[in-house]
Amino acid sequence: MASLDTAPGTTDGPGVRPGRGVLIVACVSTLVVNANTSAVSILIPSISADLGTPIDVLQWAVTGYLLMGAATIITTGALGDVFGRRKVFVGGLLLFVASCVLIALAPTGGMVVIGRVIQGAAGATILACGLSLLSVASSGRGQLWGVSLWGGASAVGAAAGPVIGGVLNEVAGWQGLFWIDAVVAAVCIPVTWATVAESSDPDRPRRIDVAGTLLVAGTLVPFVFAVTEASSWGWASARTIGCLVASVVAAVAFVMVERRVHAPLVDLALLRNGLLVGATTAILIGAGAIAAISFLISLYFQNPLIFGMSSLMAGIATLPVAAAVVVVAPLVTPLAHRFGARAVVLTGFVLLTASFAVLAFVTPAWGYGAFLVPLLGVAVGLALSNGPASSLSTACVPPRQVGAASGISNMARYVGGAVMTAVAAGIVARVASAKADAGQAGADALAAGFGRACLVLAVISASGILLAWKVGRDVRRPHTIDLAAAAASTIHTLPQAGARPAD
Repeated sequence: MASLDTAPGTTDGPGVRPGRGVLIVACVSTLVVNANTSAVSILIPSISADLGTPIDVLQWAVTGYLLMGAATIITTGALGDVFGRRKVFVGGLLLFVASCVLIALAPTGGMVVIGRVIQGAAGATILACGLSLLSVASSGRGQLWGVSLWGGASAVGAAAGPVIGGVLNEVAGWQGLFWIDAVVAAVCIPVTWATVAESSDPDRPRRIDVAGTLLVAGTLVPFVFAVTEASSWGWASARTIGCLVASVVAAVAFVMVERRVHAPLVDLALLRNGLLVGATTAILIGAGAIAAISFLISLYFQNPLIFGMSSLMAGIATLPVAAAVVVVAPLVTPLAHRFGARAVVLTGFVLLTASFAVLAFVTPAWGYGAFLVPLLGVAVGLALSNGPASSLSTACVPPRQVGAASGISNMARYVGGAVMTAVAAGIVARVASAKADAGQAGADALAAGFGRACLVLAVISASGILLAWKVGRDVRRPHTIDLAAAAASTIHTLPQAGARPAD
């Protein structure tokens, strides 16, 4: 994915601030995309009830979105560099509007899932090209100022999404979110054409790695199908094994293609960088864990056998968790500067692991207060682990590879979210069904499934503790961009002012 032309903090002087038009469309569009992304989990029970679609089918409205984002986040940035960033950005907005309308008018849950898959590509395009447009329209400290606002808008959108979704659902039905998003995105289109200059990268190879993009999807989709459906198909069934074999074949083909194409989707040489691989894996685990628990908790709180919350109440109930991420994340880089990145990341994963371990003991008797402390622990642990890992992922490579490293880490976020959400949802469904078949009450069965999923998330988070030892690089005194990058670190990787080339 395209990144800042000038890495933050490397240009002295005031530079040039981005124009008002590009600043508005970039920040508003990223806020809308991230709010949309985080709001959908809150809406799934309402969509299920309205369209008569099982929740296990509608889970693909979340995982399908993330899978498409993983497959396209790098490619859409490359398309902007080659064919024009404004042109591709507007294309992303048009696709986003179309997907919103398709979802809002969907007569079946299957159409909602299809709309969300399309929306995954649209959202990835808007994020990739919006940041590129903002960065090329500015320089120096003016660029840092603009990118800081973009990072802040990303974080605010992700935090506010569940509450916005809950409010709109209560006022206008679940379709309200998508109609509002469509209107906002549609307004951004003429503003972009009127105020944003076209730009491209004439030095970039003109070829686009379409085969690599398709093979990423070919690797992820059957794998997620396998881990999602294996509980009903059986792990030794022909369908499960077939999906896993197809995933492996596609992964091998991806490596072979990337070694031969002129402009690869992923520079495989970067994967020999142990620091980058460790940081990216840490990002994958953290992003996957928060995506999975956000999905599970929104369903659990709204289930009539447990709390029976409305979508609005569930959104408000998750607001302290989202607010904790926004508040704590900007403090992480100063902490890493003082105590070292390794200590901060290690603390984050220990807190993530402990918090999920507590949630593994959930019972139907738990009140909201019993959930709040471990959920806040998850939020703080995510902020502590993701901020330094995001910084390291771009600091451990030479400046010319910062964009490629940023693209890899952003792809990892989508992959982690898709896979871990599918795994956690599959565990809940399998365990709850087995417990119900054994005669347990519905609430007890649901709590058992939720607890088992959290136990698995605890084990996965514990593996991040080992990765923390990879994070040994010093962190320089933070600048404004570092605080914005940290705030956005749970949803996007921004190069930081403290970033420096690999030794």
